[in-house]
Amino acid sequence: MDIIFYHPTFDTAYWINALTAALPGARVREWKQGDNEHADYALVWHPPVEMLQGRRLKAVFALGAGVDSILSKLKAHPEMLPEDIPLFRLEDTGMGQQMQEYAVSQVLHWFRRFDDYQAFKQQSHWEPLPDYQYEDFTIGILGAGVLGSKVAEALAPWGFPLRCWSRSRKDYPGVESFAGTDELPAFLKGTRVLINLLPNTAETVGIINGTLLNQLAEDSYLMNLARGVHVVEDDLLKALDSGKLKGAMLDVYSREPLPKDSPLWAHPRVAMTPHIAAVTRPAEAVAYISHTISEIEKGNTVTGQVDRQRGY
Repeated sequence: MDIIFYHPTFDTAYWINALTAALPGARVREWKQGDNEHADYALVWHPPVEMLQGRRLKAVFALGAGVDSILSKLKAHPEMLPEDIPLFRLEDTGMGQQMQEYAVSQVLHWFRRFDDYQAFKQQSHWEPLPDYQYEDFTIGILGAGVLGSKVAEALAPWGFPLRCWSRSRKDYPGVESFAGTDELPAFLKGTRVLINLLPNTAETVGIINGTLLNQLAEDSYLMNLARGVHVVEDDLLKALDSGKLKGAMLDVYSREPLPKDSPLWAHPRVAMTPHIAAVTRPAEAVAYISHTISEIEKGNTVTGQVDRQRGY
């Protein structure tokens, strides 16, 4: 079994050694320009077209939860990866726990009004504020896939009203489910904290715009943990400046790195991190990929395959 690996920033030696140990008998190599030798599997992140083109692979694994970069490249170069070659994404591999940590910590930050107290500190102002009540702090999760379900699971014990919205209805304990475009307004009405975990598809680009934000509860919050293209940044700034939104926590942006002249940097009610909410953890990813390859080799059914039409 031959496996080729390509990632512009990962520790290639670690991955080759770990995969070789996890898959005895496998020959794992780093793909380099001009390598047209046989391969059964490819592990990639932002792969050059020539890496995959013309190969009869058993499967391709994207080294992250999102596959939008590969799918967008396929639109321009459909010959790069024929439809009959399965494309897999990393379903969790430690990213679920990281998203849980990020989302819970930020929700509690807002719920305990630490954002207000930080602003008071800048003004040397002392004023205890009334507590928010759990029943008035409804949390809505846009996107109820693997990561969305993990975030809901972590928030459930705190007692906040929880709801989720996705293409199809979900059945998660303690979570009110909304599905489809027709139910989006009902999902938004009364939502105090909107957490975005949608996949990046043609239908979701620009979905968080002024029309959507205006349907949220007053003094609401936005947490974007998915993709920057989901948010119309000008509309977000208008909602913040008008007071409709009380705050935003952003991990992703329409351009990355975020340009130094972006107004998001200086906005007092915008908190930011540099796309680190959930990163690929090598040990967990190697375990998932090696297990999936072993199951494919045995002819067993596996999960995590991307539906190219849906985009996730």
